[in-house]
Amino acid sequence: MLETIWFAVWGVAWAVYCMLDGFDLGLGTLMPILARNDTERRVIFNAQGPFWDGNEVWLITAGGVTFAAFPKAYAVMFSGLYLPLLLLLFGLILRGVSFEFRNKVDSPAWRAVWDWCMVVGSFLPALLLGVAFANLFRGLPIDGAGLMRGDFFSLLNPYGLLGGVLFVLLFAVHGSLWLAIKADGELQQRAVAAARFVWVPMILAAVAFLIATHFATPLWRNVVGKPYLLALPLLAVGGLVGARVLLARRSWWWAWGASAAGIAGAVLFGVAGMFPNLLLSSLSEEYSVTAFNAASSPLTLKIMLGVVLVFLPPVLAYQTWVYRTFRDKVADRMLASEHSY
Repeated sequence: MLETIWFAVWGVAWAVYCMLDGFDLGLGTLMPILARNDTERRVIFNAQGPFWDGNEVWLITAGGVTFAAFPKAYAVMFSGLYLPLLLLLFGLILRGVSFEFRNKVDSPAWRAVWDWCMVVGSFLPALLLGVAFANLFRGLPIDGAGLMRGDFFSLLNPYGLLGGVLFVLLFAVHGSLWLAIKADGELQQRAVAAARFVWVPMILAAVAFLIATHFATPLWRNVVGKPYLLALPLLAVGGLVGARVLLARRSWWWAWGASAAGIAGAVLFGVAGMFPNLLLSSLSEEYSVTAFNAASSPLTLKIMLGVVLVFLPPVLAYQTWVYRTFRDKVADRMLASEHSY
């Protein structure tokens, strides 16, 4: 029972991370297209500024849950996927540093360097996350000793790349909707136009991914075996379609919320379809790393569950306060502040 609870916590942490940090990654990826001058680029930076580091707490949470609740999965994952995880880390570091360094020197060339660090540090993690999740769904070549019998390029298979493209497009729409909330004038109009334009290839990629998932993975078989889990793909489809409908009605907050629900539903569908596997072996099912053969001791899981129940409410309360406090648009007075980016 404890193993199942922690598997659910692991999946929810990933879903919340993608739902929240997804708009940051999407905004950074689209910045060269959306922003025409330095002021508009500053609006994009400040639209993310109060939120991005709090959003990344959920990535740390997902990694922490893997390390503490499923140490065997953590060991296999970080040894076999060392290079892609390192690239993901470098991308996130580039993005984080760009916030702090961009305005340290009053030079267009200096700011241009950090602007491109923001773009690369947003696009690369979005792509790698999609590739990683697709390969987790498909299965990795893990042998009986817990060693990966493949390299980085084996992850770049057609299904993995399709997952990467899907995540980039999902986050791009999500980020455009967030900018529609936070910006005014021409920048807002460009954000709305980008959301409408990218939504079409995003839906096509989502449909292609769902079809490919049927043939490349056991996810659909596992979900159909428990009919109540069909609510998750329905949430994903309903959220993504609802985002477009609400976008047409100019209900920016509701459209962003629908997009967030769609992303969360998509991630949870994949995670639920994997259960009980954390790392499915494509060589033999008996080599798979599961929530049951990779879990920490029952005592450890009980103590950690108590810690989560104590500390999760303050974290949620603080993050809710941040989103409420900084819910207004990025105005000129905010850009004039010495605390702005």
